[in-house]
Amino acid sequence: MLCYIGPMIGEAYANDTYCPVSWRSRPGSFVSLMSLYESNYIRLSWLVPNLASINGTLVSRVRDDCPLHLALLERTRYTTTLLLTYFFEEGSGYVADPDLHVRVYHDARLAEVQSCARWHRHATLDAVRSQLARDLGDRWLRNVMLNKWLDYCLERGHRFVERAST
Repeated sequence: MLCYIGPMIGEAYANDTYCPVSWRSRPGSFVSLMSLYESNYIRLSWLVPNLASINGTLVSRVRDDCPLHLALLERTRYTTTLLLTYFFEEGSGYVADPDLHVRVYHDARLAEVQSCARWHRHATLDAVRSQLARDLGDRWLRNVMLNKWLDYCLERGHRFVERAST
């Protein structure tokens, strides 16, 4: 069973705690992983309200946080693949970190991290990854990372509601 997020009005958003999780699920199991994908989709929808129709590159800027970058990598009939990252200045260029490639399954209302930077340059992101790596598989780890990072970005006030120049 999938969560339904009806129409979003203003800041009144659905709560992902209503995602049903089977009594058979356990952390790292297939059932709980699918629930995590549902939660990622809901949180990503809060961050990017027009998720199915974004184009190009968007940047969210808020006070007291790094600019958050979102770029369309690929769009098919039922999926959209996005890059979600911060860019940190390093030497003569910029480094994307955590450099998440997120596939959104619009028909199933799921969002899954396909890949991410293996070693994070930002201390807080590295600490989250290190803590989770001791207990969880890679797929679970990447998606818990996305889930927690989306929470952080939303709490900071990030939203992708207008187009930035590409």
